[in-house]
Amino acid sequence: MLVKLSDISQHMGKQIVINHTKHEIRIALLQGNVVNEIFYERERDKSVVGNIFKGKVLKVLPGMESAFIDIGLEKAAFLYVDDIRTDPERIDIDSDDDKDNSRHNGSRKKDRHKQNISSLIQEGQDIMVQVSKGPIGNKGARITCNITLPGRNLVFMPHVNNVGVSRQIRDEKERNRLRKIVSSIKPENTGFIVRTVATNRSEEEFRHDVEYLLTTWHEAEKKYKTYRSPAILFEDLNLTFRTIRDMLAPDVEALIIDDTFEYEKIKKYLATYLPHYSHVLKLYSGKASIFDHYGITHELDRAMSRKVWLKSGGHLVIDQSEALTAIDVNTGRFTGSDSHEKTILITNMESAVEIVHQLKLRDIGGIIIIDFIDMEAAENREKVFRTLKNELKKDKAKTKVLPISEIGLVEMTRKRNRENLGRFLRTHCPYCDGTARILSPASIIYEIYREIVRLANGTRPPRNLLLGLHSDIAEYLEIEEVETYRSMERLIKGTISLQTSDKFHYEQFELLEL
Repeated sequence: MLVKLSDISQHMGKQIVINHTKHEIRIALLQGNVVNEIFYERERDKSVVGNIFKGKVLKVLPGMESAFIDIGLEKAAFLYVDDIRTDPERIDIDSDDDKDNSRHNGSRKKDRHKQNISSLIQEGQDIMVQVSKGPIGNKGARITCNITLPGRNLVFMPHVNNVGVSRQIRDEKERNRLRKIVSSIKPENTGFIVRTVATNRSEEEFRHDVEYLLTTWHEAEKKYKTYRSPAILFEDLNLTFRTIRDMLAPDVEALIIDDTFEYEKIKKYLATYLPHYSHVLKLYSGKASIFDHYGITHELDRAMSRKVWLKSGGHLVIDQSEALTAIDVNTGRFTGSDSHEKTILITNMESAVEIVHQLKLRDIGGIIIIDFIDMEAAENREKVFRTLKNELKKDKAKTKVLPISEIGLVEMTRKRNRENLGRFLRTHCPYCDGTARILSPASIIYEIYREIVRLANGTRPPRNLLLGLHSDIAEYLEIEEVETYRSMERLIKGTISLQTSDKFHYEQFELLEL
């Protein structure tokens, strides 16, 4: 089905918008025309999360209760002692399946009798592992021996003997029905989690899932016995089909893609495996870029900006460092029509909603400090904190947040499993070297002045110089620092000619004797 421009006006339901090219896939999840999440996958940097490898133990570190495993990636993968083997009694498999990349390792209970890692694995040993968290920055991938294989309706866990049901399925009668069906068809000594999208599914649909997952697992086992390490045993679907498998649900009104070839592939996939969703697939045919048309490009620009404007006229300033992310709330242009305290409350309430939106959109993780505008009334601080917590409940990532302090600070942590948007799309600035600041024009000119002083005091003082510099700095020198310019010429008792070019780095200059 082709998308008509008249069909795209105002949608209140969920939409999945896919921009597919040969080298890159971009997917945006929209809720009522608001961009909630954005995912990227590039052909040369495909995600390895979910892939299963035959690895070789490089180094065991008893003091850190961990090991480094060669799985064939640029950096060795990290394996923690708790992830080396699966003890069924240690896994709460009645867990929420709505996690990034459909990883379903369950929540771990503390093991009072944790074994020493040296007794579990040795250097040089081959081991089957699965990537649970991709490489981020300078860190290698995080891996586990607790293998999970996601299907459409089920998640297969070959090392667990149990059946769990997603917590998102809250109807007790339906939970019992699903558990009973899966328990009756699963092979002995295997485990499955029933996913949220499996609500009201038939036994036949579960049988198809079980058959597919078992076949996939047996193929991985066969490769493990025959392949030399390091080797890949199972590769998960690309971003497009992972999204369809994991996120296509009854509340999705439209699945829109701009590539004809991929559209036909998805059409066949849906007709074969998910025929009741075939009607949501649409091919975008507009002249403008699909991301431009849906306003996603604008949201991307906001997500890449340090300053984020609020509808009220206030703004957020988001600064990310290696250790933490600091978010500052400002009233900006918003003055309000009531009391000063009411104006601050409105700004802080709006900020709480936008902050969570930006955390999800940018996929910011780690320690986060939020500096709300100071509020005198304790009940106002409670309102803002309650709004923040309610918004965080909508976030799939695990978060922990402490109450707002008397000076308006909130400390929180957020877990992420992939490179955040800013670090994925950007690289280190060769100009500022990560400081996000460069020298001012005046500072550069005084540095030039000091260099000329050194030349003038040398054994062979120059008489005439050619000064090469950025055109903006040259303009500043001739207008704002004309007296400094004359002082430079007096130092050498000659003339200084300017050679300007925008090709010069802003802070770069060259002095040549004529």
